[in-house]
Amino acid sequence: MARLSQSPVLAPCWQANIGDHVISIAWSDDGALLAAASVSGPITVFDARRGDIVHALTGHAFGTASLAWQPGGKRLASVGQDGKARIWDARTGAEWTVLDAGTSWAEHAVWHPRGDRLVTAAGKKLRLWSAGGELLRAYPDQPSTVADVLWSPTGKEFAAAGYGGVGFFLTDADEPRTRFAWKGSVLALAWSPDGKYIAGGAQDCSVHFWRLKDGKDLEMSGYPQKVRELSWDSTSTYLASGGGNQVTIWNCGGKGPAGSTPISYELHDEPLAALAFQNRGPLLLSACAGGVMALWFPGGWAKALAQAKVEEGITQAAWRPNDSRFAVGGSQGYVATWSV
Repeated sequence: MARLSQSPVLAPCWQANIGDHVISIAWSDDGALLAAASVSGPITVFDARRGDIVHALTGHAFGTASLAWQPGGKRLASVGQDGKARIWDARTGAEWTVLDAGTSWAEHAVWHPRGDRLVTAAGKKLRLWSAGGELLRAYPDQPSTVADVLWSPTGKEFAAAGYGGVGFFLTDADEPRTRFAWKGSVLALAWSPDGKYIAGGAQDCSVHFWRLKDGKDLEMSGYPQKVRELSWDSTSTYLASGGGNQVTIWNCGGKGPAGSTPISYELHDEPLAALAFQNRGPLLLSACAGGVMALWFPGGWAKALAQAKVEEGITQAAWRPNDSRFAVGGSQGYVATWSV
């Protein structure tokens, strides 16, 4: 049983329920709105301060897969199992435009850091769009289904992961400028804020650190489960990883994680579902399928700083852009924000 008595217990700012498994949550760039998508399709946009519903969006037929707010803008992108990317106007709640992602199941939409371009991924198809909805490039079919897509911190390129490794794409060429090969499936990506490393969580219960300047691959294996949970701290010193009940944190400062012993936090009795470092601060949020959440200070404190438990499994977690609150979503529709 999770040891909730060891540290202070958090209390939510507000709580709501959207009626079904929360598949994605996302804060608007100014932190004023919080969007939560249910796996069945509908998307709810909340006033992030009070928890009032601002918009109830129809979302995607057969299910929504993920959400992404436009940096510096007032538009929300969503993708789903109707094969579409839908762009919503957050001011009115209206559907602003619909983009064809290329196949029947779209899973990813990722805005450029400037908010002027959007990449969508659906099956083996990658497409690049302008902020106005113009198709800029339809890339050739990828070797396998795209499992994750991520822009570099500078926005110079984006990475796409799948079976066989990671490809790196510029916006002015069809083929990747390079590929980092791996014989298995890479499921999740996390780019260090300083741009030096890209980390990949793999199907074979390992984490890879690729050094961008030369493609050198450092593999950390032995996780109990496949690794989907990855998060870098803002200084690019620590990478937090899941892949089981335990929080494992690699110190990537100095000479990197090779040969080092990671920091391990053992609190959760069920597999981790979300890990998220603050955008600028040092705190790490962990949350698991058993409904337990905890805040950690890697490198500064060995025990959880605070924790809480809710009555359903946590599926999603994200920090507000100014780090003053975090939001979580649950397996039965629970949505809440918590103050730090």
